[in-house]
Amino acid sequence: MATLCRPSVSVPEHVITMEETLELARTHHADNPQLPLALRLIENTGVRTRHIVQPIEETLKHPGFEQRNKLYESEAKARVPAVIRQALDDAELLTSDIDVIIYVSCTGFMMPSLTAWLINEMDFSSTTRQLPIAQLGCAAGGAAVNRAHDFCSAYPDANALIVACEFCSLCYQPTDLGVGSLLSNGLFGDGIAAAVVRGQGGRGVELERNGSYLIPKTEDWISYDVRDTGFHFLLDKRVPTTMEPLAPALQDLAGTHGWNASDLDFYIIHAGGPRILDDLSKFLNVEPHAFRFSRSTLTEYGNIASAVVLDALRRLFDDGGPEEGARGLMAGFGPGITAEMTVGRWSEGS
Repeated sequence: MATLCRPSVSVPEHVITMEETLELARTHHADNPQLPLALRLIENTGVRTRHIVQPIEETLKHPGFEQRNKLYESEAKARVPAVIRQALDDAELLTSDIDVIIYVSCTGFMMPSLTAWLINEMDFSSTTRQLPIAQLGCAAGGAAVNRAHDFCSAYPDANALIVACEFCSLCYQPTDLGVGSLLSNGLFGDGIAAAVVRGQGGRGVELERNGSYLIPKTEDWISYDVRDTGFHFLLDKRVPTTMEPLAPALQDLAGTHGWNASDLDFYIIHAGGPRILDDLSKFLNVEPHAFRFSRSTLTEYGNIASAVVLDALRRLFDDGGPEEGARGLMAGFGPGITAEMTVGRWSEGS
C-alpha cells in the first residue's frame, strides 16, 4: 500500500514579524479608508512570523513581472534540490528509485517545468514521469498527495516524489489596495516542501482513499487576475465561510471508507486562516487541539499555499507520530472552491 513518508520543509532566511507587517501597512497605506479593517483582519490571522526570499526592502519593490519570474526560477533552482535530497533520505530512497515527480506551485511559471531541470540536475532517470500542477493554488498540496496515491495504486512497485515550491512574496502588488489584497500581504509566506510516496514499505501515512469536491459556482472566490505586472490575487469576503459546505464532503469521504470524520486520531488540514480551522472544528465536531499542527504552521510560517499540508504533516512526524494503525484525514483547500481529501492509517513500516 502507498505510504506518504516524512516531508522535508525549508523556509527562506528573511523573516518578517506580525508587528513589522502592521507597521508597513500603516506606513504604506495610511490614506486607505479600509486600513483599520485590514489591520484587524491581519492581527486576527494568528500569524506571528513569515519567511520571504528577499529582504523586505526588495520585496516591496516591483521590478516587473519578467524580473520577478526570473527570480522565482533562480530561487527555486537554488533551494529545491536540498529539500528533495532530505525527503529522499527520510524515505530511504535514491533519485533512481523515483518513477514520477509531481511539482506544484502557483507563484511563478516555467516551461519546461522545474521537473525537467530536476531530472537533469539531480540525476533522476530520463524515464521519470513529470506532472506539474500550476493552477490549484493552496489545494495543490492535497492534490499532489492524491495524484501520487493514484499513481502508486496503478503501479504498486513505483515511488512518487512530491515537490511544492511557493514564493508568495513575489506576487506582492503595491497598487492593489482592496481589503482582500491587504489581508493577503499579511497572511502569505514563502516555503518549499518535498515528500515521497512509496509504493511499498516506508514509515508514515498509508494512503487508503482520496477524493475531490468543488463547491458549485464559487470559481471567482479565489483567483488570479493576470496582468502586465503579474499575478494579482483576488479573495472574496465569502471565502472564510466555505468550511460549512466542505465539512460534509470530508464526512462523506470518510463515511464511504466506513469511518466517522469526527472520530479520527489525527488531522492534517490546510491552514488558509484561523477561521478555516475554527469552523472545521465546529462543523466536524472535533476538538480544536486536533488541528494543532496546522495552526503551528500558520503561526510560524503564515499560509505557505500548497506547502501547508506537507509542513503540518512534517510536524506530526517530528512530534513522534501517532500509534500504529491510527486513522487520519488530510485535506487541502483552494481555488474552485476545491477540496482535495485523503484518509489513511499511520504505519511504522516494516
